[in-house]
Amino acid sequence: MSALNHNPSTATKPPLRLLIAAPRGFCAGVDRAIQIVEQALQKFGAPVYVRHEIVHNRYVVDSLKAKGAIFVKELDEIPETDQPVIFSAHGVAKAVPAAAQSRNMFVLDATCPLVSKVHMEAARHFERGREIVLVGHRGHPEVIGTMGQLPAGAVVLVETADDARAFAPKDADQLAYVTQTTLSLDDTAEIVEVLKERFPLIAGPVKEDICYATTNRQHAIKAIAGQVEAVIVVGSPKSSNSLRLVEVAERSGCRISMLIERAADIPWRDLDGITSLGLTAGASAPEVIVDEVIEAFRDRYDVSVDVVTTANENVVFNLPREFRQKAAG
Repeated sequence: MSALNHNPSTATKPPLRLLIAAPRGFCAGVDRAIQIVEQALQKFGAPVYVRHEIVHNRYVVDSLKAKGAIFVKELDEIPETDQPVIFSAHGVAKAVPAAAQSRNMFVLDATCPLVSKVHMEAARHFERGREIVLVGHRGHPEVIGTMGQLPAGAVVLVETADDARAFAPKDADQLAYVTQTTLSLDDTAEIVEVLKERFPLIAGPVKEDICYATTNRQHAIKAIAGQVEAVIVVGSPKSSNSLRLVEVAERSGCRISMLIERAADIPWRDLDGITSLGLTAGASAPEVIVDEVIEAFRDRYDVSVDVVTTANENVVFNLPREFRQKAAG
């Protein structure tokens, strides 16, 4: 039974108004990536090899490990095998599928289609002779994958508005920008504004690169943050979109905003005396952990729940064509 509907005895518990953001949790890209691993395990049996964490969530990764998925950092850790080798939702540099092909690996690409869109945009700009600015966070797997679509030096990483002000292009008339899909809307808008002000001819995406799920989750937490004393974001410290939700809540007027992976991580002392709480989850955090957190608060408080809905999501991404063909055979 969902924790939203669970109501244990509340005789001596202090009241707590719990505002739960909707949308929250899994996006279509994450759901698709997890399905690819699960269906590969069902169809082809264990082991299934996954390069990097399929999504940034320990609970999800551990659950898949228990079913027979083996996670590796690089392809050279994988023995000679006919079993599926899966690339994570964050995308990979072109050198990775090339290395897999050289070993005749059966590859299933779980790259989010919205990340693939950014890859294609960057390639088109490069073909037109443009220098490409990538707005993103250094070292994030998605950024590594996007920069790795093109030769070294073709993409310049810009992380902040100050970086954008300091950027010196090779040719100011031949520029384009793309962005990581999981950034802060407000931070990215500031950076893009600086770039457009400095370089009026800079080309951008036809449709913004920040994905619908990141956008919707940030709007949802903005709608809640000013009404509560604290906000909890369920997600991984490796998850860019989850970290951005914490920042958005802080900027939207909430004095306490924190990221936790599981209910066991709740810092109860920091929340002592609160009467209202906002709750959301990053795009790679499963709803079962949201329920777990709600239960933890019900154990200590007389909780009244309101779900605050700012958008309805019905996006679904198909499984890879290669997977469908192989699975059908």
